[in-house]
Amino acid sequence: MPFLKTRIYRGTPRNLAMLASALQRGELVAVPTETVYGLAGNAFSTDACAAIFRAKGRPANDPLIVHIHDLAQLDQLAHRNPAVEKLARAFWPGPLTLVLPKKDTVPDLATSGLPSVAVRMPAHPLFRALLKKCGLPLVAPSANPFGYISPTCAAHVRDGLRGKIRHILNGGDCDIGLESTIVDLRGPRCPKILRPGKIGAAEIARVLRVPVTAAAKKRPAKTARAELAPGMLSKHYSPKTPVVLHARITPALIARIPKNEAVLPLFASEKLRDENIFPLSEKQDLGEAAHNLFAALRALDGPEKIWKRIHAELAPASPALKDRALAAALNDRLTRAAA
Repeated sequence: MPFLKTRIYRGTPRNLAMLASALQRGELVAVPTETVYGLAGNAFSTDACAAIFRAKGRPANDPLIVHIHDLAQLDQLAHRNPAVEKLARAFWPGPLTLVLPKKDTVPDLATSGLPSVAVRMPAHPLFRALLKKCGLPLVAPSANPFGYISPTCAAHVRDGLRGKIRHILNGGDCDIGLESTIVDLRGPRCPKILRPGKIGAAEIARVLRVPVTAAAKKRPAKTARAELAPGMLSKHYSPKTPVVLHARITPALIARIPKNEAVLPLFASEKLRDENIFPLSEKQDLGEAAHNLFAALRALDGPEKIWKRIHAELAPASPALKDRALAAALNDRLTRAAA
């Protein structure tokens, strides 16, 4: 694979026009979303999909999510059902991905040979402007080497894919910082959450007025069978530094942790202050903790490699109702990072 000069672009009208043309030619562009940065390419092009798999080192059994600007594009990709309109009205644009029966316009490579396709309408204004300008639905998995921590800013993308892609659109830090909720909606009367995210089962059930089942069990990291959706492997979002999980990080626990091991509590506390302690939220806010998770893991896993292990705190089992979806998503990412 040739070494490419990687450049970060501001979201000016001129740059958006240039990047839209690049996508139309079959090139790849790393893009900001409200969840994490994605590596975008023409969803109708087998060559563009193949380039994404190569750049990321992604296995062919892990399908891609297609991103759309409007519902007219959805009709080019998938077969709708009544539940789609209900969830689209409630949550799109936003961090919700729907798995639906696909149409033949979608290359088999994009869906790992499955008869279904995962589709999302993102909310980030720059990505939406780029989608509109290029006029194409875009596949866009996370813009990082496969299996590593997802990128939440343009610099993360550059650090991971420098020399493998040409274009990065800089949209600032991602608002949410965790990937979208993925819902299997092939059977609209029995929707299933395949990957937890900010939008939870209770919210989806209120809209559809049917029960929504919990996320599927994790699968082994090495398997030949195609996954129904991204993010379902047992090991994913992983730093190179080993991660150890704890239900609660307390002063007594910290006293037993060596100083060359980093500690990642959810919230700051006067009782948890030391040079190796890095709280995810200074405001006791689970949304802030989720927003900061991937950036914190990357910082502790930096090239200096000064930390032997990372001790991370799981979200509480019974958080406040408004935080339950985020708690499930955060714990899902931590569990896969530590696998």
